[in-house]
Amino acid sequence: MNLLNVFDQINAVDPEFSDRISPRREAIKNLASISGKVTLAAIPFLISELFKKAYGATAPTDVNGVLNYALTLEYLEAEYYTMGVAKAGLIPSGRPLGAITTIRDHEVAHVNFLKQVLGNKAVSKPTFDFTAGGTFGNVFSNYDTFLAVAQAFEDTGVRAYKGQAGILLGNRVVLTAALQIHSVEARHASHIRQMRRARGGGATDQKPWITGSNDTGIGAVVDPIYAGENNITQAGVDITGLSSTMGKISTNAATQSFDEPLSAEAVLNIAGLFIKA
Repeated sequence: MNLLNVFDQINAVDPEFSDRISPRREAIKNLASISGKVTLAAIPFLISELFKKAYGATAPTDVNGVLNYALTLEYLEAEYYTMGVAKAGLIPSGRPLGAITTIRDHEVAHVNFLKQVLGNKAVSKPTFDFTAGGTFGNVFSNYDTFLAVAQAFEDTGVRAYKGQAGILLGNRVVLTAALQIHSVEARHASHIRQMRRARGGGATDQKPWITGSNDTGIGAVVDPIYAGENNITQAGVDITGLSSTMGKISTNAATQSFDEPLSAEAVLNIAGLFIKA
């Protein structure tokens, strides 16, 4: 399989796929200029075996394992946005519908990409329950709930890809592909956050990036999605101990500048809530 041919398919959907970077890079350049805080509201997720049943393993340990792990997450996101776009009256017409439709097309392209790379080793698509057993009962009837759950998925996806990059270090072509998808997921997360902020209400403090133990702004989304995001130490250095021309770097700025990786086990437990037995 020539993976460059598969990249062409994704670039056809997102022409900037190969050369766009995570918006976090700009945050790193402007550490001292970033401020703000988003309050945390969380309900604990149940540790679920459902995702593991669909995935067929507890955690990936090789390249195919990582790709199937990623494929299951992409199945989830592609199905979610496909159902959202298809639901009449859920997403306001105009720019909101156009944005969500574009994100849907990206996620479908990611699924097709990963399936082609994996061939007959690709896992099957699970059966999803986006109400999470009734926790999000209005997810396809209330646009704000739809966006909040979308943010949870996108933020999880960004951290999930980063958490598995180490396993792919020995295969530069596959690592490059995964990092390109990671870049697109980061842009999705940023855009969804900005869409929620534009809606007002309880999401007016949303930033395009994660701040500390940030959450989606609704009480039914869980702590583990943002566990560890309040980290202020990178490469053994306390970022808040550094100075710039604008003074000391704040705790918020330090946490905003880096996405923390999520372990495979943590992601499996988060996603498991949305997969039917």
